[in-house]
Amino acid sequence: MLEDWLAPKAAALEARGLTRRLHARAADDDLIDLAGNDYLGLSTDSRVIAAAAEAIQRWGTGSTASRLVTGTTALHEELESELAAYAGQESALVFSSGYLANLGVVTALGGPGTLLVSDEHIHASLVDACRLSRSRVEVVPHNDLEAVEKVLAERNEPHAVVMTESVFSVLSDKAPLVDLAAVALDNDALLLVDEAHGLGVTGGGHGSVHASGLAGLDHVVVTMTMSKSMASQGGAVLGPRLLRDHLINRARPFIYDTGLNPAACAAALAALRVLQAEPDRPAAVHAAAARLAAACGVPPSSGAVVSVPMPGPRETVRAAELCLDNGVRVGSFRPPSVPDGISRLRLTANAGLSAADLDRACAVIVDAIGQVS
Repeated sequence: MLEDWLAPKAAALEARGLTRRLHARAADDDLIDLAGNDYLGLSTDSRVIAAAAEAIQRWGTGSTASRLVTGTTALHEELESELAAYAGQESALVFSSGYLANLGVVTALGGPGTLLVSDEHIHASLVDACRLSRSRVEVVPHNDLEAVEKVLAERNEPHAVVMTESVFSVLSDKAPLVDLAAVALDNDALLLVDEAHGLGVTGGGHGSVHASGLAGLDHVVVTMTMSKSMASQGGAVLGPRLLRDHLINRARPFIYDTGLNPAACAAALAALRVLQAEPDRPAAVHAAAARLAAACGVPPSSGAVVSVPMPGPRETVRAAELCLDNGVRVGSFRPPSVPDGISRLRLTANAGLSAADLDRACAVIVDAIGQVS
């Protein structure tokens, strides 16, 4: 049955150059990594590793149950408290992934009486959250303030949530957060900002919402992940304490999921403390991203990601293979992972890149692009 069902689908993907395959990396490879999201270079930091190991010794390898049963530890509460303080928010609630944080908050706020206004470039987790929310959803053109305002003004629902990313995950451009917050407020709506690519990178590390003067406003909600700058796993929703209480009681991905394991909490907490002690790390990320963008002849990035358009999916994969053969790992993003349908090399800068690594990477990437283009 599965052969008849799935084989034609696999063949169709292969014909379009869109087949995805897993490639295991070695723990001790010496590649220059421009594909991972370890923006601050902390996933191998001895302080972060030691914190995770100590947590395992103290708490064990798992959280043992959902957060509402036995899955909340002192580490969860410390992480929530320090994340909220760092981001300038009243409270935070930790989920076991950033994906689930987005699912949790959107579905808990959604329903027949809530309109969801979605930027067309938002992350797949928010797209899926919209589908599960039971809300009416309006998708608006990318960063189009007038379209957002029009949809909000014409709605019949008593509640509305406008959804965006502070820095978009593929194109790495930024959202007009101040203007969006004003439009939302004028139309009695919430603004939900995904800071997955802002935390640790923008606003001196505090994120774009904080840098825009929007932190702590009761109509602005923030989600974030600990799997990028925080060198760990997990996600969080930040905002008013009333929202946190609502999520504890209504967010199914929080209520029914096993809590984030203590080692991941400890690692994220340690990474956050390193960031606060070493506030120059975000600037190093931006410097590396600017160097990569200049070498590839693309506009400067608003975050850590440098997006390089390619002629097509096969050329993108081939360029990534050429880079790998020459000691540089890069991302190759193809439809449907690219919001505009244009296949791209996705280069992620990090604070741990040396000048020599950057020079070598730039030379390899430019040569690979030249060979396939």
